[in-house]
Amino acid sequence: MDAGASYLPQSAFIIVMLMIIQFNSFGKTVMIVCTIPLGIIGMVLGLLIFNVPFGFMAFLGVISLAGIVIHNAIVLVDRIEIEKREIKRKPQHAIIAACLQRFRTILLATFTPVLGLIPLYLGGDEMWEPMAVTIMVGLLFGTVITLLFIPAFYSILYRTGLNFCI
Repeated sequence: MDAGASYLPQSAFIIVMLMIIQFNSFGKTVMIVCTIPLGIIGMVLGLLIFNVPFGFMAFLGVISLAGIVIHNAIVLVDRIEIEKREIKRKPQHAIIAACLQRFRTILLATFTPVLGLIPLYLGGDEMWEPMAVTIMVGLLFGTVITLLFIPAFYSILYRTGLNFCI
């Protein structure tokens, strides 16, 4: 194992501990960490659709992707907590208000890197393509699913009674 890669588990542990401290909740941290596989599903689909191999640069893209997806989830969960604590909304109303208020922020945090990586995908060589595809497709897929997953999971985890049936 490479010397740098051996520090990934320690880094992940520190990040999880910081989230537990920030939210003072193991459940919210689990909810946020569970969004990472959603982005990875999108990344796998992107690599298959664009016929790009998984290599070192794609792995760097996965690390970046995880950071952005976690950021989006933290923004949403934090806003739900603010709505509940400071504005004194009921949990189901806090979830809806937080989603409406942070929707634009999350979309901007998604589309900025996606649009910025298009030139790297189009003009980059075989070395940069995997990273660009990994971040672009993984982030698009992960963001859409996260915007559905976090409110639903929060509702289930904290039994708010919010009905997500269409």
